[in-house]
Amino acid sequence: MSMAILKFRVYWEEDDQTYRDIELQGNQTFMDFHKAILVSFEFDSKHPASFYESNDKWAYGRELNSEVLVNKKDAPALSMIKTPVSALVTLPDQKFIYVYDPAKKWTFLVELIGVNKEETPRRVYPFILRKEGIAPAQYGIKGVSHDKIMEIEEKYDLGAEEMAEGFGDEGEGEAEATETFTEEETGGFE
Repeated sequence: MSMAILKFRVYWEEDDQTYRDIELQGNQTFMDFHKAILVSFEFDSKHPASFYESNDKWAYGRELNSEVLVNKKDAPALSMIKTPVSALVTLPDQKFIYVYDPAKKWTFLVELIGVNKEETPRRVYPFILRKEGIAPAQYGIKGVSHDKIMEIEEKYDLGAEEMAEGFGDEGEGEAEATETFTEEETGGFE
């Protein structure tokens, strides 16, 4: 019997154009999910992390922590290792907040965006389905490959002249307006 596949979109909190789509089997744990998120954003796994159950307003609910090893009845946090992701999916658009490295507080908004009844054959889960945007650099500046730099340059060369003209016009207009305003000001309203 195959397990339902849960598809989550994991957004970097500071830029919702930067996200990763990750699929996992419902019986995989939050620890599996945590590791997949780190791999997808190219972070190391040297720091503790927490998932929080969330509502539509991204409020922090019950915590699941990477360092908690067992689920105890009145413990402040559940164990990522012991808790299957499906156990906390109660809504069709279930949301979680994922926080990595308590010192840096890298925060990601996690939303269920799909459920498949069937696994994709020969796919190893958790599976990173899609990557959008450049991941934030975990430690300051990220080494950018030569190809990436070329890609970025190409992106900005397109229509660069038009952009320059546009900026030029805007700048001139603003400058004139400022000068005019200054003359009136010195011309004295008093």
